[in-house]
Amino acid sequence: MQSGHVTTPFGRRPMTLALVKGQFESANIKSGKAADKWKIYRDACDARSLLGLRDRALAVLNALLSFHPETELSDDSNLVVFPSNAQLSARANGIAGTTLRENLALLVTAGLIHRNDSPNGKRYARKGRDGTIEAAYGFSLAPLLARSEELALLAQQVAEDRRRLKIVKERISICRRDIRKLISAAMEEGASGDWGMVEGHFVAAVGRLAKAKTEPELTDCLEELTLLHAEVVNLLELQLISQKSDTNGAECRHHIQSSNTESTNELEPSSRQEQGGLAVQTSAPLREAIKAFPLGMVLRACPEISMYGPGGAISSWRELMTAAVVVRSMLGVSPSAYQEACEAMGPENAAVAVACILERAGHINSAGGYLRDLTRKAARGEFSLGPMLMALLRLNGKPVQSTG
Repeated sequence: MQSGHVTTPFGRRPMTLALVKGQFESANIKSGKAADKWKIYRDACDARSLLGLRDRALAVLNALLSFHPETELSDDSNLVVFPSNAQLSARANGIAGTTLRENLALLVTAGLIHRNDSPNGKRYARKGRDGTIEAAYGFSLAPLLARSEELALLAQQVAEDRRRLKIVKERISICRRDIRKLISAAMEEGASGDWGMVEGHFVAAVGRLAKAKTEPELTDCLEELTLLHAEVVNLLELQLISQKSDTNGAECRHHIQSSNTESTNELEPSSRQEQGGLAVQTSAPLREAIKAFPLGMVLRACPEISMYGPGGAISSWRELMTAAVVVRSMLGVSPSAYQEACEAMGPENAAVAVACILERAGHINSAGGYLRDLTRKAARGEFSLGPMLMALLRLNGKPVQSTG
């Protein structure tokens, strides 16, 4: 094991407990440990954002490593390099003296090198009679060897973060492109609906996207665009289903009117049965057109309902529906009103509607009346959860004004 000592250059540079801790760790490198210095350097370069380093500091580190004669850093070799500032500056692409000192301080603060100061503050090595170095004063590279595994893990973390960020950006590009195409097609072909308002939501979302830089910010933008995409698809599907239902209804009526029966008494019950069947066929597709949004997205928009889940958390749709029953009772929504909502929207979407109502509870006079109104709109194919969820996501916990 390499022997080392902790220097405390009082009166010259401030010594922090973090630096003392780092020097203790570097003085206790595992016996026989060795690592390629340029592999460690590449890992440090990849992890520079996590280490708080800039390119100039890495150039100085490269120069310091170049003064170590061996390719490997090992515990049984001298890990202190002692170049002068002029030598360091020359190998660091002619960096100015003031900038050199600033970046050396950054490397020390990041825990990649340590100062091993001489009594007079100069950098030099004292050699024995056989020419071997007995003592060296300058910058110790021991922290790089001690932290080689940690730096490799940090580099992997940065690579994984970049991979995830790339995936998010790709999904944003695809979602943004698809929304633009759908809105343009709807407007050009005169589809019914307030497509000007949808266009406004899209432009606003793209505007927020331009300001997003970090992965969490871009993920929020992706969720908003995903909701908007689902809402656009939902509006178009509702229109297509409505057109199909009108066509089926006309064909059904034509079939009934042209039926050749011997008794009008037999025709009337048959006609009522056909009309009843048509009503069921018309309403069922409209209920199916209400899209089920991702559970994680719902919980981000409606965090209040989580405390009513088992153990104060919700991890599945079943737990959300169970919590919705509890919240339904707490809000004073009658069992019949909730059952009608489940039949019109589907149980998952009814639970989401209750979660949204809970978020807006302070601004809604009658939760039961509000849910019944949503149920009636759903039965007519005029309701979608998308706008409610998008509004709650954008507010990020701010008070929501009721529209009903």
